[in-house]
Amino acid sequence: RKLSALDYHNPAGFNCRDETEFRNFIVWLEDQKIRHYKIEDRGNLRNIHSEDWPKSFEKYMKDVNCPFKIQERQETVDWLLGLAVRLEYGDNADKYKDSTPDGAKNADNTAKNAEPLINLDVNNPDFKAGVMALANLLQIQRHDDYLVMLKAIRILVQERLTQDAIAKASQSKEGLPVALEKHILGFDTGDAVINEAAQILRLLHIEELRELQTKINEAIVAVQAIIADPKTDHRLGKVGR
Repeated sequence: RKLSALDYHNPAGFNCRDETEFRNFIVWLEDQKIRHYKIEDRGNLRNIHSEDWPKSFEKYMKDVNCPFKIQERQETVDWLLGLAVRLEYGDNADKYKDSTPDGAKNADNTAKNAEPLINLDVNNPDFKAGVMALANLLQIQRHDDYLVMLKAIRILVQERLTQDAIAKASQSKEGLPVALEKHILGFDTGDAVINEAAQILRLLHIEELRELQTKINEAIVAVQAIIADPKTDHRLGKVGR
């Protein structure tokens, strides 16, 4: 981030362990940003191919009061970048004082969109009453944490009460023809008509059981989604007796 803020030409690919790249970087930093030396005094630092360059760099570190040793390269680079950022800001204080980082704006917006319930006062009596009324209306199990209940309500609304969900649920289902003779009733009433009616009732009952199982599975998924929320303390609930 500091390299990007200083308009370094290759912030993502900079490698301080590459000796040539490191020396060129130090020269760029002094020439363009820090400017501690006068131009005529930068010759030894600019001579990156000299065997004495490490000594010149060590002297430079002392001159700018860098607290790290020459062997602590990453720490030194970070400290020099911090110095350069401070100097850059000092030279352009009026330009930067009222600006807000784009990353901070995006992060703030992302956080708000990701967690719209974060600013709610869960201890407000009106909030509790509203959540309880919604939970009763939607037949959602009561929980000691009202925020957890509200999240359960949100999940139910998203999955069952959105326009797409309602439209999908409203679509008529075309039934498939069933050959009753292929389904064994298991008993005989002595009347062919009653036997056929019993077979139909059994098939309808099986269909109802399948729908019930689907709803149970959806409820389990919704509960798991709430429990998996890292902000939810599931220890508030009880399992078993």
